[in-house]
Amino acid sequence: MNAEQILSEIREANLSYLMLAQSLIRTDRDQALFRLGISEDTADVIGLLSPGQMMKISSGNTLLCRMRVDDDLVWGLLTNHGKGASANDSVSRLHANILMAGRHQEAA
Repeated sequence: MNAEQILSEIREANLSYLMLAQSLIRTDRDQALFRLGISEDTADVIGLLSPGQMMKISSGNTLLCRMRVDDDLVWGLLTNHGKGASANDSVSRLHANILMAGRHQEAA
């Protein structure tokens, strides 16, 4: 993949993210804040963007969204390395979600 392809992928990801974020914000604001990990102010801005503004913002070469999972414990729970039972998968995912929700509350 060359540099131009990477930039094209970033632009596409940005537009997809903005469209998803705006849809979530307009559908269920509280869930959007939690799932996207954004502030009320950011949700206000994204919620009011016009299609033209979204196109302009997404055309930059910087990725707008970021990985919120930056903790080895959470990654271990999500990937569930070395565990085979599906019951453990559900518990691990629930535990990871609880940890991420707590971090969202700390950030807000």
